[in-house]
Amino acid sequence: MKVLVVGGGGREHAIAWKIAQSRRVDRVFVAPGNAGTAEDAENVEIAANDIPALVKFAKQNEVGITVVGPEIPLCNGIVDAFDSEDLRVFGPSRAASQLEGSKVFCKNVLRAADVPTADFHEFKDAESAERFINERFSESPDDVPLVVKADGLAAGKGAIVCSTRDEALEAIDIISRQRQFGNAGDRMIIEDRLQGVEASILAITDGQTILTLPPAEDHKRAYDGDTGPNTGGMGAYCPTPSIDEKTLRWVESSVLVPTVHVMKRKRNPFRGILYAGMMMTPQGPKVLEYNVRFGDPECQPLLMRLKTDFIDLIEATVDRRLSEIGPLEWDERPSVCVVMASEGYPGDYQTDKLIRGLDEAAMIPDVKVFHAGTKLMANGQVVTNGGRVLGVTAIGDSVSTAKLQAYKAVKCIRWDGAWCRKDISDKAIAVKA
Repeated sequence: MKVLVVGGGGREHAIAWKIAQSRRVDRVFVAPGNAGTAEDAENVEIAANDIPALVKFAKQNEVGITVVGPEIPLCNGIVDAFDSEDLRVFGPSRAASQLEGSKVFCKNVLRAADVPTADFHEFKDAESAERFINERFSESPDDVPLVVKADGLAAGKGAIVCSTRDEALEAIDIISRQRQFGNAGDRMIIEDRLQGVEASILAITDGQTILTLPPAEDHKRAYDGDTGPNTGGMGAYCPTPSIDEKTLRWVESSVLVPTVHVMKRKRNPFRGILYAGMMMTPQGPKVLEYNVRFGDPECQPLLMRLKTDFIDLIEATVDRRLSEIGPLEWDERPSVCVVMASEGYPGDYQTDKLIRGLDEAAMIPDVKVFHAGTKLMANGQVVTNGGRVLGVTAIGDSVSTAKLQAYKAVKCIRWDGAWCRKDISDKAIAVKA
């Protein structure tokens, strides 16, 4: 079978790498891919958002199944386009992808499904949002525990955490007036800030059966100690000790199942990866947001541990026979992913920096370096091509061992301006201690 993976980040490298391990797969194409996918698969020079060109390629090359990695083509209707041409594709429809594409849509689904989440208010302009802030916090301007979110897609950076009234007003200005997130700021929500430990719980569903995956924990803030601005994710580990088996089953029955049922009732059945970003609060687990695809970088440590044939899982979802798949098989060992980023990220950064030491890092046992923002030059050299450049992922007998191996590989890799957080997985190690 030939498989097409759509996307060019670390998530797509991990997906292509895992699919290529299947005995049933002959060739894996990645569009557009990166320097890492060029080693583990075959890159195709088609942008992830060029849906007509992707449909044409899949037809001409007799692709058996297409797996869509990023949220933008999903929200733009790539699954609908493939379906209309009788091409098998893994991912939710445009309508179902609104769970990620619109914060307002997501919140209304959570409300309809009676799923615990933060209280929120929706606004269509800066003036009404500012009036709400000024009236509600007139007597406590220094105690404003809120999050201001752009409604649409903003590459994981559209949520601004606030502690004071001035910060909330500034966030409104950034989203609605400065338009830093473009059309994503046409609407916004202001919600209560939840306190607790974050966790990512992902499931695969065909709209009827739900298979919940081991929980992972992402590190959204840029710097050690969860400080600095939000990013697309600076590292992750799997599983996370903050979610025990009882809690996982509760999330499955009280969050995932009612959400899938509501989507079905809305005639927007959800098929693909349903990703619940959770906050484990003192009042119990609550949903921060939904994504409609694998998280990046959670995908890397998750797939590092998967032993079940990934293509069997994907096909069963597409063919709506997920109930036939038995319990998934996992490596019992935990895994840790450390993201190496370009200087300046998540702000402005430079590209085309020569990366050295990749071969050296690849020789370290139980390590896989997944490429995210990289490019392969004609002379065979690999250069940076993004803010988040690499996801150095390791597996080990303990979280501490996996972390040690991951950072050992990180030390091998060099380019001008490379940096990473030094505390990825420390929260899990502290729980185990």
